[in-house]
Amino acid sequence: MHDAATRADGGGSGALRASVSAELGGAEFAAIARIMQTDARIHLTTAKTTLVQSRLSRRLRDHGLATFRDYVRLVESDPVERSAMMVALTTNHTHFFRENHHFEHLRETTLPWLQERARSQPVRIWSAGCSSGEEVYTIAMCLLGQDRTSASWLRHGDVRLLATDLAPHVVESTRRGVYSAETVEPVPAAYRSNWMRPAGPDFVMAEEARSLVTARVLNLFDPWPMRQQYDVIFCRNVMIYFDDAAKEELEARFVAQLAPGGYLYIGHSERLIGPATSGMTNCGQTIYRKHNGATR
Repeated sequence: MHDAATRADGGGSGALRASVSAELGGAEFAAIARIMQTDARIHLTTAKTTLVQSRLSRRLRDHGLATFRDYVRLVESDPVERSAMMVALTTNHTHFFRENHHFEHLRETTLPWLQERARSQPVRIWSAGCSSGEEVYTIAMCLLGQDRTSASWLRHGDVRLLATDLAPHVVESTRRGVYSAETVEPVPAAYRSNWMRPAGPDFVMAEEARSLVTARVLNLFDPWPMRQQYDVIFCRNVMIYFDDAAKEELEARFVAQLAPGGYLYIGHSERLIGPATSGMTNCGQTIYRKHNGATR
């Protein structure tokens, strides 16, 4: 990895400017925070000033800019850089079988319901804010089961998993489905031996898992292109970055997108608030089920 300050570009004033560490002032932080709130509903407080400066300093260097004032001007006029800034300021952290109680519930309670539904209708599952794909492939392995015969129900049904994230580079990682040996350590041996394949020093998800997953770039606050309802939605440790108004809006949209009887899994420190609560029943630790008669 290299940046504009270390390129062999013959020196010059651009290289000199890029080597300077710019300070993020209050006015520029406020402008960046407004853009993040408007475009992604991510709520940045002044406590995040150092983090924002650290993450965006490379963007300044890449463009040979001397100040954050120059960078804000660029972001306000260039939609490509505006998107790049949002990606730089989002956190992508996950691992296989994270918050495992959700996957225990998925296997023990939700899976039998999904298998019954798959006999007569399509089954759709959405991992929203999928990061680099560990969550959606954990879901896929839970559906496939701990031995190859237990996956037979998937071959006879129409089951699809959607994985979405704001950041294109992590969506591409999900599509590739390649993970380091260290990353796959939390995966139980039965799942790993059946649904992962060694690939040099890494592991790649088996075709049976990858074929279930479609990965797409999606801003959760843009219009959603999906027309069908989902039987299961995972959106975990995403809403912690939003203010209450944004949380209410997003949760209400998730409930509307769920099929009656469908399950919503959210992060360990999150909770349903606002209109979403009226259509859902709490049935476990940060696990909710949509009322069977509810459509909204």
